[in-house]
Amino acid sequence: MAVWDELIGQQRVGEQLAAAARAADARVTAESGAAAPAAPDGHPADAADPPSNSAMTHAWLFTGPPGAGRTTAARAFAAALQCVSPDRATAGPGCGFCDGCHTALVGTHADVSVVATDLLTIGVKETRELVRRAQLAPSGGRWQVIVVEDADRLTEGAGNVLLKAIEEPAPRTVWLLCAPSLEDVLPTIRSRCRHLSLSTPAVEAVAAVLVRRDGITPAVAESAARAAGGHLDRARRLATDGRARERRAAVLRIPLLVEDIGGCLRSAQELVEVAADAAKERAEELDEQETEEMRTALGAQPGGRMPRGTAGVMKDLQERQKRRATRSQRDSLDLALTDLAGFYRDVLALQLGAVADISLLPCADVGEGLRRIAEDSTAETTLRRIDAIMECREALERNVAPLLALEAMAVTLRKP
Repeated sequence: MAVWDELIGQQRVGEQLAAAARAADARVTAESGAAAPAAPDGHPADAADPPSNSAMTHAWLFTGPPGAGRTTAARAFAAALQCVSPDRATAGPGCGFCDGCHTALVGTHADVSVVATDLLTIGVKETRELVRRAQLAPSGGRWQVIVVEDADRLTEGAGNVLLKAIEEPAPRTVWLLCAPSLEDVLPTIRSRCRHLSLSTPAVEAVAAVLVRRDGITPAVAESAARAAGGHLDRARRLATDGRARERRAAVLRIPLLVEDIGGCLRSAQELVEVAADAAKERAEELDEQETEEMRTALGAQPGGRMPRGTAGVMKDLQERQKRRATRSQRDSLDLALTDLAGFYRDVLALQLGAVADISLLPCADVGEGLRRIAEDSTAETTLRRIDAIMECREALERNVAPLLALEAMAVTLRKP
């Protein structure tokens, strides 16, 4: 299976990256003095003609909505750049099976660095370490590849540090930045990157992946894919995790509960609790394992006391876990608000007669609630409610107290 098969519903992007990987492979082959690669038709290329590098560049920016597969595309490209398959001259780099592809995909390749933060920001210190690494020649692979999964979380200072490295790249270094949109990246950085925009995969494509890879029944897979709006990871969680389905159901009940001020306040509190529950579940998955691994690394015996001089290290770990929990709760709240906005978008579709079959809507599993809200309100009211949800999301990004922001939103959602 080629690495490009991981790009669900992104054929155009896959073709562009495959062309860039071929150009990059030709360049490395020419610089190393190895035999010229064969052309895609199987005939030997003219060794006198220099390889064309117009498809390749040293800095890339992948953008797209959540679930579009920005990180998947970047990792697949990183693997293709490190491909050492003997058939890459005819089939193209990115076989998915060779040592270069496999280690890049699983995260153990010495020349592929992946930066993924679960904190609020990526600071100057971390970015300087990346820049230092980017200046090194590949230790064993064909390229030094730096993947920044959350380029939108770079602080201004970190962005300026990164800009210097992109402006003066090392000969064999490639930067792969991922962000939701162009506006989330400093203008000076995005102007120096080749931009690839990914779109949300079709529901049918996501459902097919769930059936093929996870063994989920077609009906459940399609329902989960539709509810997740094409977001593969979310669809997989909804299809396999009962608690995730319960949290989503609790969010979609909110429009039916905001009948009065009391209901608005209770609904806001429930949203906070839903987000806290999701964040706690994730923390339980990570914190215990992380803490035990740190204790073992520091020489603590199972169930015993920590060695002297290690208290500061454990305290730093706990602080990091607290910051991660804050980010996780914010992300969970944003996901809940996205589901809530999706509910009202489906209501609007019914009010405007834009859909004939309610079963095709993402929130079809709460169809009766959609009909009730659509009949009891106007399209103008629905648009006002969607605006209130978007304003709440922006308020949370500005660090407004979550409960306060949600209460203000819930009051706007109630029936006029």
